Amino acid sequence: QAQLAESGGGLVQPGGSLRLSCLGSGLRLDYYVIGWYRQAPGEEREGVSCISSSGSEFYADSVKGRFTISRDNAKNTVYLQMNSLKPEDTAVYYCNADIGDGTYYWGQGTQVTVSS
Repeated sequence: QAQLAESGGGLVQPGGSLRLSCLGSGLRLDYYVIGWYRQAPGEEREGVSCISSSGSEFYADSVKGRFTISRDNAKNTVYLQMNSLKPEDTAVYYCNADIGDGTYYWGQGTQVTVSS
């Protein structure tokens, strides 16, 4: 059974940093497009960043220059380094694996709160 598990969320002050992790089990994350999404209360889920199997990266305009996605194949983990955090970054962050045949896997999410 393929599963994704996020970790690394928490409470941080504006301007601070967090690193989120997405650990895969039952599937090789380097085989697929892995994305980070977030959902704030009352808002729709939005794409934040993704990394392809070849290592190509995509960032939403709202996080470009502040967030960095990376992958550690040995640990089967995708990271999202988040710097210069703003209150508007507050959301539940989810990782997603696009298997490519209409199948998607989601993690359970990790809460990120940016507040002074």
